[in-house]
Amino acid sequence: MCGRFVITLPGDAMAQLFGAAPDNDLPEVPNFNVCPTNAVHVVRGGEGDHDRSLVAMRWGFLQEWYDSPNAGPLLINARGETLAEKPAFRAAARARRCVIPADGFYEWTKDAKGARLPWYIRPRAGGVVAFAGVWQRWVRGDEAINTCAIVTCAANQSITALHHRMPVILAPEDWALWLGEAGHGAARLMVPPPEETLEYWRVDRRVNSNRASGPGLIVPVGA
Repeated sequence: MCGRFVITLPGDAMAQLFGAAPDNDLPEVPNFNVCPTNAVHVVRGGEGDHDRSLVAMRWGFLQEWYDSPNAGPLLINARGETLAEKPAFRAAARARRCVIPADGFYEWTKDAKGARLPWYIRPRAGGVVAFAGVWQRWVRGDEAINTCAIVTCAANQSITALHHRMPVILAPEDWALWLGEAGHGAARLMVPPPEETLEYWRVDRRVNSNRASGPGLIVPVGA
């Protein structure tokens, strides 16, 4: 799964990387502790004559039938294996796929006493990863919120030491296919990345708090 992540790339650089037109209200960066319900950067595919756009969305997918943003479960992740079947996500899987940029993400294990131990996971080569996502616009009266969820898959062998699930990470050559710009076949992308793609290390328990912030959150323990 993915319950927290990091993004440090400035909005203009992010827009250039993904070939997207940036909105004016993008979230502030850097953010070393992106939490559920935070506004996050999202790349949406082009439609017709329109190019890709880089926009802000609420991380936490809201169903059309929710009477309020707090009316149902907080859907921050969507299982790739059932994405096209579940009523919660199947319409978005067909027509509203997106990419959510990140530097890396956090996962937790437990020690012998049950205490939560945080780990930071990032690309071994550095740079930005592109999480597969789906999005939905929730509307009630005059209130409208664009919301998103990160698509997950079974973890590759290296990540299973931390958790059995992980975000679907898209290679640059697959961005257009996932965004619906390059025909059909996006379902085949919902697999874990090659073993050598990611690296991880233990970080300070401060990140266990959703109020923690700053670059010290991703420094290896003991460094």
